[in-house]
Amino acid sequence: MLIKNEGWTLADMPDLRGKAAIVTGANTGIGYEIARSLYVAGADVTIAARDETKTMAAIAHMSSGQGRGSIKYAALDLADLDSVKRFSEAFCDHHPALDILVNNAGVMYPPATRTREGFELQFGVNFLGHFALSARLSAILFKTPGSRIVTMSSGAYKRVENIDFSNHKMEKGYDAAQAYATSKLADLVFALELDRQIRTMGHQTASIAAHPGVSRTSLQRHIDPKELDKRMLAFGETMPPTQAALPALYAATSPEATGGAYYGPDGEHEYSGCPAPALITETAKSTQLAAQLWELAEEATSVSFYNKY
Repeated sequence: MLIKNEGWTLADMPDLRGKAAIVTGANTGIGYEIARSLYVAGADVTIAARDETKTMAAIAHMSSGQGRGSIKYAALDLADLDSVKRFSEAFCDHHPALDILVNNAGVMYPPATRTREGFELQFGVNFLGHFALSARLSAILFKTPGSRIVTMSSGAYKRVENIDFSNHKMEKGYDAAQAYATSKLADLVFALELDRQIRTMGHQTASIAAHPGVSRTSLQRHIDPKELDKRMLAFGETMPPTQAALPALYAATSPEATGGAYYGPDGEHEYSGCPAPALITETAKSTQLAAQLWELAEEATSVSFYNKY
């Protein structure tokens, strides 16, 4: 049985002045609201994204409000592991600490596409890119007291019962929906396993997973609009991005959020509502699956949390 967190809202966010945060893919949708809310609360936010023009326009819009922090753009393409390396090295060279990393950027249902290294795009961006980013930033995170890594999953992860490691590149046939669900299962498994490994390493950083529930954003741009209308109608009540951002913001800032937890909306089927503990299936809890995924990710990215990068 899920224990509800009664009505956590942006008003409950703590003062974040003096805190440094990175949010990936935050020039629109839920990521935009996460970055904006952290900035309003006083954090010094770096939006890490591919499109400089769109991101600078988003920053200009955010900056027109009453933010107490600062906000800037840095180039990051999660489909290119060299870009992940360049971003991470530049950030660490210019910042003494990192309090919050939000692994938010994502791709949903694109046509069959590969990353620069040849991985299926959704698995490569949603999971492998964020695995490499988190690992390359781990040294600065581990030395920052109370730091948090928040990785965005999705309720869609429950649509797959396992990860087909023999076909994680989707070379035996491309199913966009299955690939998306697989990438989001990988994100959740990664977040939970990362917290276990951090405890083993003796660091105090918390790794936390979150999902937004149901909200209509540009993430769904590859879905036919008529089909998307039908899906949204079937979900019933959906949320604006401002509300859908709350589980991630709760995970990133609430004193009550804990490492190794998974947060989502507290409403029926976790489609809408206020932040609360979300359902973690037995598959997602599997340490055997986590070990296989971790081995694959280290080999694919050539990055390890046990080394300093």
